[in-house]
Amino acid sequence: MGSYFIGVDLGQSRDFTAIAVLERRLVTGEWDPVAYAWKQETRLELRYLERLTLGMTYPEIVERVVQVTRSPTLGDRKRLVVDGTGVGRPVVDLLRRARPGCVIMPALITGGETESLSEGYYRIPKRDLITGLQVLLQTGKLRIAAKLEHARTLVGEMREMRVKVTPSGREQYGAWREGTHDDLVLATALACWAVRKVHPDGCRGEWRWWRFEHEREARRALRKALL
Repeated sequence: MGSYFIGVDLGQSRDFTAIAVLERRLVTGEWDPVAYAWKQETRLELRYLERLTLGMTYPEIVERVVQVTRSPTLGDRKRLVVDGTGVGRPVVDLLRRARPGCVIMPALITGGETESLSEGYYRIPKRDLITGLQVLLQTGKLRIAAKLEHARTLVGEMREMRVKVTPSGREQYGAWREGTHDDLVLATALACWAVRKVHPDGCRGEWRWWRFEHEREARRALRKALL
């Protein structure tokens, strides 16, 4: 089992709330006789997408998010990154009090150029979120199941994303047509951002090497744990 990253884009009265669950796992490939090691690859797979019904109250939204994070399917290795940009701290505080069973990484999506951490909130440029997701999709390092509910909607939202340059020279990312949503994109992008934050060198999809000494170490640790 891999580790899971849950991205939540909190909507408001006219915007959907979206939940995305991303799994990061290591896959062992073929044996390389030259390197005398097994190849090992990091894979990112979008496992779940949900768009909550419009009109839900924030306590109801929090309850649903906690139901997802506490799912036995996700195990213990999970993190929750939630966008509190529009709704502010009270909803994030509700989530904390609800005890989702995992580390919460509160985020504020900004129009700035640099990422920062202040008062317990990660301030993330929207440009970084969108371009980071685009790179993973275009390079095939993020896999999305075709039968996943809302998968086609997510792809459609990605196609609607455009960059606009303001008179001051700043880049702004968003849907180019009025009335188009971007909640699924942002929820997925937040989950991908969390993977990069926690594993800065482990989400590139590159091959690594799994050597015999690593396997021996793992076996010794397992035997010790079972004694």
